[in-house]
Amino acid sequence: MSLPLAGTMVGWTIAGVVAGMVLGGTGIGLLLRRRRDRRVGSPEDVAAAAEAALSGFTVSGAVVGADGQGALAVATDGRVAAIKLQGRVLAVREIPWTRVRSTTEGIIAEVEGRFGPVRLAGVDVLDIRRLKA
Repeated sequence: MSLPLAGTMVGWTIAGVVAGMVLGGTGIGLLLRRRRDRRVGSPEDVAAAAEAALSGFTVSGAVVGADGQGALAVATDGRVAAIKLQGRVLAVREIPWTRVRSTTEGIIAEVEGRFGPVRLAGVDVLDIRRLKA
C-alpha cells in the first residue's frame, strides 16, 4: 500500500533538483563572466577617455600600466589625469602632480575619495618624465 503523498514528494524532489541545477549553472556562468580579463586599453583609448571626461584637457601623452589596470594621461598644459576601470567604464579623475609617486612595483597615483589609488605596474619615473615634456 502506498501513500498518496509519495507521488507528490517525488515530483517536488525532481523540481528541486532541476531548480538547483539551473541556479548552479547560472552562478557558474556569472563567475566565469566576472573573471574575464578586463584591461584599461591602449594609450589612445585612455587619451580619448580623458579628453571626453575633462573639459579643456588635450592629451599630449598617456601611459598604461603593464597589467592594464591603471593609466595616466598628461595634458598639453601640464595637468594630469588618473584613469582606471570602474565596472566596464573608464573612470577619469584629474589630480595634482604631487599625488603621483614612484614605488618599486611602479607608479601610484593617489586619488582621494572612493576612487582610490591608481596603480601602474611596470611604469617607472622615466616613463612619467617623458609624458611631462
